[in-house]
Amino acid sequence: MSESVFFAAFFFPAAAVVIVFFMKYVSAVLQARVRLGQDEAYREIAAKAATAQAETAAAIASLGATLADIQSRLNGLEKILKEVE
Repeated sequence: MSESVFFAAFFFPAAAVVIVFFMKYVSAVLQARVRLGQDEAYREIAAKAATAQAETAAAIASLGATLADIQSRLNGLEKILKEVE
């Protein structure tokens, strides 16, 4: 009887230690997977933001060209109106 108590006294704490370390390892693996997923999501968001920024810059350049064209036409119209007066 004392022999089984002796083994139980060492087995259960040792098993508890092994279970705790296993749970800690599993937790670290799961956290790493979550971080990887978050990193991929951030990369995707950054890529979409870069694309949107490029499209916005192109639209602003187009609007600038259109505005310059309107300004030149307005200047021509002002010259014509001054000549008429």
